Amino acid sequence: MEARLLPYLLILPVTLFLCLFFLYPFALVAQQAFGTESGFSLDNFREVVNYWKFPISMKNTFLLAAAVVPIQLALSLLMATMVTKMQRGRDLVLYIWTIPLGISDLAAGIIWLAIFEQSGFLNSMMVGLGVTDQPVSLLSYQTPWIVFLAIMLAEIWRATAIMLVILVAGIGLIPKEYYEAADVFGASRWKQFTRITLPLLRPSLQTALVLRVILAFEVFAVVAALGGTIFPVLMGEIYAYQFDLQNGGAAAALAIIVLIISIVFTLIIMRALRVPKGATI
Repeated sequence: MEARLLPYLLILPVTLFLCLFFLYPFALVAQQAFGTESGFSLDNFREVVNYWKFPISMKNTFLLAAAVVPIQLALSLLMATMVTKMQRGRDLVLYIWTIPLGISDLAAGIIWLAIFEQSGFLNSMMVGLGVTDQPVSLLSYQTPWIVFLAIMLAEIWRATAIMLVILVAGIGLIPKEYYEAADVFGASRWKQFTRITLPLLRPSLQTALVLRVILAFEVFAVVAALGGTIFPVLMGEIYAYQFDLQNGGAAAALAIIVLIISIVFTLIIMRALRVPKGATI
């Protein structure tokens, strides 16, 4: 076999996989979103955008992403730095911190529902401590901020490990000689972090942020478990259009809107964290 054909042969399985399970389904969704009996049309998009729940679900999705992602970034950076500095027990701590990765979104939502529901752990603790005389309904229309807080905590607990794993791998690739030289010249730990770790961690930061932001716009199961209809989000509305309202065209149109939002924010992150060509860390 000629050497010039080998790269194409190696990427052939991945290419076929993407065409079969991504490009083809995407083409069907696009056809359903833009197509009607009379041909090309934007009627599905007009229906979605003019629906009264659309601005609310859009606001909630953006608000949740804006609240969760920065906290997860700060936590994952702190946790990754701590893990890489540990001499003993590093693997055990990293394993414990990444346990939520093995739990599905819905299971994570149910775990936190067991904490916040009326007969849950939080109410039992408040009654036991004398804070309240009887269990109170925390996840209700009267307390939307508690619903938002519960979803936010569940998302932070569930998905911080995604960024943590990427950042730990990135920090592990930074040559130790840089830190040794910084110690020789008397640089503080903070200066080493801001002048060495963060700049060299940019490729990993870019990957972690892109992945996490995309997943933040696709949040659904945790919200469904904790908020239900109290806290509508974009993915929840897609589900409602497809299965409750039996309107596949509107569901496809809203899915296209979520895809466009994800692409826009991906481009913003890639622009803000420009990685030099050929960077490997």
